Amino acid sequence: MSAQGKKIGVVLAGCGYLDGAEIHEATLTLLALDRLGADVVVMAPNKEQAHVVDHQKSEPVEGANARNVFDESARISRGNLHELGSVKAEDLDALILPGGFGAAKNLCDFAFKGTDMTVDETLSGLIQSMHGAGKPLGFICIAPAIAAKVLGEAKPKLTIGNDPDTAAALNSFGAEH
Repeated sequence: MSAQGKKIGVVLAGCGYLDGAEIHEATLTLLALDRLGADVVVMAPNKEQAHVVDHQKSEPVEGANARNVFDESARISRGNLHELGSVKAEDLDALILPGGFGAAKNLCDFAFKGTDMTVDETLSGLIQSMHGAGKPLGFICIAPAIAAKVLGEAKPKLTIGNDPDTAAALNSFGAEH
């Protein structure tokens, strides 16, 4: 698929690999799409993120003021951001979800509940609509857990690398790791 002139949706989960979107994955995805001439449509949910993490210490900051996923995602998108739910599958030619623990904490609750996870309903609906329309979907890093949960009945082939517990979780949803 040539990306020239295509509308490619990118869903962010905040800003920061431990509590939001993984910045390298997000920015490199956006850069690659820009270089390919895609019309990038960046989205994020407008809700409070699960928690705030001190990225120097790699631990949650107790008593920190709550941060909003949408506002934090705007740091990466440079303010050019759409609220998740305002863009429909018919508006897009493809959809990509960069990883980072925010994907497993703010777009779903896999980081907290494992195989008992739920996925943000709006995101789940968008993924299902995109899949139903036969449009390309891309999931980076931990984001394939979202694909496995939402599309498990379709038996998608996914990878999250070499973590056996996460691979088993994806398989338990019906995906093939």
